[in-house]
Amino acid sequence: MTTAKQLAGLLLLTTGLSAPFGACAQGTTASTNAGVPAGVPNQQPAVQDATADQIDPATGEPVPTEADISVPGGEIIVTGRINRDLQRNATQVLSILSAEQIARTGEGDIAGALGRVTGLSVQGNGFVFVRGLGDRYSLALLNGLPLPSPEPLSRVVPLDIFPTNVVASSLVQKTYSANYPGEFGGGVINLTTSAVPDESFVTVGGGISGDTETTGQVGYSYFGSDSDWTGFDDGSRDTPPALQAFFDSGQQLSDVTDRGTVRDIIKDITNPQFMTLQRLNRLPVNFSGAITAGTGIDVGEGRLGIIATAGINNRWRNRLIQSDASGSADLQLNSSFLNYTTDNRVLVNGLLGLGFEIGEHRFRWTNLYIRDTLKQSVLGIGTNFDSGNAEVDQNTSWFERQLIDTQFVGEMEFGDLGVDLRAGYAQTQREAPFEYSLDYFQSPGESNPFPGLWQNTLDGQRSDARVVFSDLTEDNYSAGLDLSYPVLDWLTTTVGYAYTKTDRISSRREFRIRANGAFPAAFSLLQPAGLLSDDVIDFGESDANTDPSSRYQLLLDETTSATPTFLADLEVHGAYIQARAEPVAGLTIDAGVRYEDAVQTVAPDLSVYTNPLPDSGATTSLGNDYFLPAATLTYEVTDGLQARLSASRTIARPQFRELIFQAYQDPESTRVFQGNPLLTDSELLNLEARAEYYPAGGVRALVAGFYKNIDRPIEAFATYADGRVLTSFANAPSAELYGAEAEFEYRYDLADIGDFFSTKELLVVANYTYTQSSISVQEGDRTAVFGYGTDDATLFFRPDAPLTGQSDHLVNLQLGLEDSEQLQQLTFLFSYASDRVVSRGFNQLPDILETPGTRLDVVFRQGLELGGTNAELKLEARNIFGTDHQEFQDNGTNRIEINSWDIGTTFGASLSVTF
Repeated sequence: MTTAKQLAGLLLLTTGLSAPFGACAQGTTASTNAGVPAGVPNQQPAVQDATADQIDPATGEPVPTEADISVPGGEIIVTGRINRDLQRNATQVLSILSAEQIARTGEGDIAGALGRVTGLSVQGNGFVFVRGLGDRYSLALLNGLPLPSPEPLSRVVPLDIFPTNVVASSLVQKTYSANYPGEFGGGVINLTTSAVPDESFVTVGGGISGDTETTGQVGYSYFGSDSDWTGFDDGSRDTPPALQAFFDSGQQLSDVTDRGTVRDIIKDITNPQFMTLQRLNRLPVNFSGAITAGTGIDVGEGRLGIIATAGINNRWRNRLIQSDASGSADLQLNSSFLNYTTDNRVLVNGLLGLGFEIGEHRFRWTNLYIRDTLKQSVLGIGTNFDSGNAEVDQNTSWFERQLIDTQFVGEMEFGDLGVDLRAGYAQTQREAPFEYSLDYFQSPGESNPFPGLWQNTLDGQRSDARVVFSDLTEDNYSAGLDLSYPVLDWLTTTVGYAYTKTDRISSRREFRIRANGAFPAAFSLLQPAGLLSDDVIDFGESDANTDPSSRYQLLLDETTSATPTFLADLEVHGAYIQARAEPVAGLTIDAGVRYEDAVQTVAPDLSVYTNPLPDSGATTSLGNDYFLPAATLTYEVTDGLQARLSASRTIARPQFRELIFQAYQDPESTRVFQGNPLLTDSELLNLEARAEYYPAGGVRALVAGFYKNIDRPIEAFATYADGRVLTSFANAPSAELYGAEAEFEYRYDLADIGDFFSTKELLVVANYTYTQSSISVQEGDRTAVFGYGTDDATLFFRPDAPLTGQSDHLVNLQLGLEDSEQLQQLTFLFSYASDRVVSRGFNQLPDILETPGTRLDVVFRQGLELGGTNAELKLEARNIFGTDHQEFQDNGTNRIEINSWDIGTTFGASLSVTF
């Protein structure tokens, strides 16, 4: 054991962080500081988390356990109640997933675990929607500090990049309070990283998994580099020298007169190891591995805690995607394709943390690293009905997404005065080098010398060859100061100031390779590596090509030359005052107001070229300030029944990706997105009424109604352009959203059934959310959309249409059999979400809808002892019903599939050992 402790201490110097904390109970006198939330001023003893895993048989109440939660700008207040759960006693509406609850779901990432929370749904790659509102209305924090997103298609971080082994808890607050930033629509999701351990430990784990559509099946890939399986390129994808010299020159391609220079660039960007699609007869199994270690050391009168974790997850996914496109309201097809898509996604994570406690003061330093890499290969086969040709589209790409985050939190208590200091820096990067797209066709025309054969004539019309280099870097700086003081025995006030500054530079350079002159027809039959080989590039201009009539050149156009790079900036100053009071027994009030002043700018970077192009006008400059009040009243009707009323005003700013007039392809949906620099802020009115019942025995039942009025909501709309679906954004005049949610939890002791069940209990957790929303638009309403030449809002929106991302019905059900004396859990997880709008249809085109459908998962966890060490075995089966992904347009007569595929059923097994 001593060896294990020494190893733990050594490992912690090289990998992840956090500090212990819980919720504070106002007005209590206990002296213990165990479990106090880091970053929370004026703390009191911890209370147990939202769903305790044990019940005190003497009282029938949950046994208190520490809730590891860190929130910005003050504590989570509970008033006068100790041995009950935080969800009940907090002054706001909260849903909390503790480490135990996250483990029970068996999910490998936090997005999957959050999908089990009432009113939450997961869309795309890990984007969590609260009450059907899009990701622009969700605020994601890590330990109470903001995070930039590594995705150009989202303001918030896709939460499936956070493995559950780095998250100790997740808090979802659905009512607004002034200590949070004003960009609050559906709710705030606050992740807390793992806590400093009481004892030294080392945990090593690994697992394998596969799904019926992928593992052992035929797929496609390309070589890339030797180290691709790690998620890191070996340098092969670095910007090639001729292209880098061109970038550094500040020239446009039209200014490059030297033919040799153009030839060198074409040769540099046509790398056969990145564009040669290969058939894989049997795709491998997924694998994952992780190591976590922690220790605590007494240092003088204080205690230093260290915790670290590192992990890798490598998984494959096959999708046979039906992708149709239509530009007419009757949905007559312009094209129809089957896209054979193989994704190899590698997620690498590391966490290193130091926490120090001395007296009433606590400090911690958290460092997080996440790298999410996607290697994607697509072979699309279909028909272009506009040209009458059969077509094959080949796409190969590599997306590197990286998040580096460092945070410092200091919480100090000077008598009754609590002082909370925090600061953070985070950087996200997204690089996508050598993103290839090549199109081949079969033409039945009589003039075609090769009927029935696949050709790429590089004419830029029937067939094409394109390569894209894109790069995004976003820096986020944040700092805050909060002061908390109990003015009276029943009244605590908190004042605070917060500053955030986000800078983004986004570059996308797309090059099209085309042939002029007498490009030999026979060359058009070559596969991509041959078609764009050095020999073909040189032959047309070489002495070997002695016939002047057969001379040709491969030329290079930059299709993004007008706006290759954008600069974006958002600076926010926020100040608030908040009071939390219990003026009479049973009544608590949490009220405050926040003032925010923000300046947001987006503009093309005109310094890219030595001779700048004229300003395209694709710029944004928003400067707004707001007073944002919020209040929540909680009244304890009887000992087990309480009611809440909440009201607030909040805002939603447009995201950078919604403003930047620059095209990006989403690797998940294969659709192209382009921003609208004319968007403006949205303003929200939020109302909620809630009743909560907590009888003895760990049972709870909750029911709530909510209403939101949104002025100028930002909605996605889809058009058909250049043979594919293009998505952009516009402000609708206004919208309303209302609904209800219900939650129920029940535990039943099975000891009376028989000896086998003497230590077993049945757990039932169910929640349901009903939501309705409608957009208000009428003749004469206007909306500003860059480049459309019209501001008629009725072309972009239809009256009473639901908001994008909103499902009318969300259902989650957990049925679990658990042992109270050992780690043994069998959990059935059922979820259902009704159809929701992905994107508005432009000018009478039907909306694009998604059918999430029904899903059933089964997770089994069993504690073991292996050679005197503790171990955990986990077996899981996901999507047992085999529910497919369906994304479509339907006008009542015709239906076309926009982005639909079979998901399959996933099976997995993992084992972890703790020393």
